[in-house]
Amino acid sequence: MQNILIVEDEPKLAQLHQDYLQQSGFGTYIIDNGDEVISWVEAHTPDLVVLDVMLPGKDGLTLCREIRQFSNVPIILVTARVEEVDRIVGLELGADDYVCKPVSPKELVARVRANVRRSVLQQPTQSAPPNGDSDGLEVDEVRYKACLNGQELALTAIEFQLLHTLAKQPGRIFSREQIMQRIYSDSRIVSDRTIDSHVKKIRKKMHDIDGNCEYIHSLYGVGFKYECLLTVR
Repeated sequence: MQNILIVEDEPKLAQLHQDYLQQSGFGTYIIDNGDEVISWVEAHTPDLVVLDVMLPGKDGLTLCREIRQFSNVPIILVTARVEEVDRIVGLELGADDYVCKPVSPKELVARVRANVRRSVLQQPTQSAPPNGDSDGLEVDEVRYKACLNGQELALTAIEFQLLHTLAKQPGRIFSREQIMQRIYSDSRIVSDRTIDSHVKKIRKKMHDIDGNCEYIHSLYGVGFKYECLLTVR
């Protein structure tokens, strides 16, 4: 059974989310204060977090950033805010999905299922460089783990999906729209700027391990491709 942490300070809404998720076969736990979340996630490692943005104590955006420092657990942000900038900030901090109140409980369950399904692949695959050569990148789809030259890349779930999308077809150019459709359950909630931000973070993490190569290349006005090329010094 997959376990879902519900972080929500409105008791009726938290109970409604819990009822629908439990009816759908998920285990659930409710926390109503942002100050208690980090220690609970560290101790219990839930399969997904449904995280309200407006909370007593630490707010949801702060919690999202702090969780991403030690865990790639899928995060769905729930908020009454409707401005695009709030959605973008949440996604750039590492959230995997985003819903605005009032949200249909059935829609929330569907999004939980979709995000859990993406994060837990049923068929194990052997870790191997996706392009079959010795560029140093190894991808484990089961554990959502990527290593470069034997060192693990500290990627969020979205960053892992983006890197894997590019690396499994080296040399192919993906437009931002194609990338958004592959890594988000609802590509309407993200923008080109969000993808650019994720790519920038992945590049930095790869460069911190191997500064001699560039792995993700941008083609102005077109998109991105994965190819290991030596850096010209």
